[in-house]
Amino acid sequence: MPTVEVWNLEHEKVGTLDLSDEVFGLEWRPDIVSDAVRCQRARQRRGTASTKTRAEVSGTGAKPFRQKRTGRARQGTRRAPHHRGGGLAFGPKPRLYKLRMPKKVRRRALCSVLSDQARQQKLFVVQSWQLPQIKTRQLVGVLERFGLDSCLVVDDKANRNLKLSARNLHRVAFRPVEGVNLIELLRYGALVISEQGIKRLEGALRS
Repeated sequence: MPTVEVWNLEHEKVGTLDLSDEVFGLEWRPDIVSDAVRCQRARQRRGTASTKTRAEVSGTGAKPFRQKRTGRARQGTRRAPHHRGGGLAFGPKPRLYKLRMPKKVRRRALCSVLSDQARQQKLFVVQSWQLPQIKTRQLVGVLERFGLDSCLVVDDKANRNLKLSARNLHRVAFRPVEGVNLIELLRYGALVISEQGIKRLEGALRS
């Protein structure tokens, strides 16, 4: 059973916390992590790119010139793709890029990343994320005491002081417990989460 230390915002150890093997004790699975990242990125694509075909562009329906005795290749319409102002051949059309992946496999990929962070000591649990006021400098000071310049900060979505203090930091992102996702865990490297938040995250991933 993995065990992590619990810190206060002054980077003083205040206790330890036992974590579940089902969530934080799994082996690293790069195959399913890669597939899960691909699925998540595909779901973020809007798929709204659209072009007009020869049937959709505006233009005359008349034959450009007669069929024979011109010395030129025969043409039937000005709206063909090889004419200026004609339709586009094989252009993009609105579509869904969403890929399907079993829910249990997606959960396993997320747990694999969390387990790897716990093993590499990139998982930090703080007793409480209560900042006295909305101040980016205070949050930067807390992260400097932990030796972090890039991390994902997680707490309850009602923590307005933390959310607004983190929004101007390019290498730091705030997410509620419900918003923890695979790509951002990999992008920011380290995870700093409150003690209450990690218990909620653990319960959600075990169910």
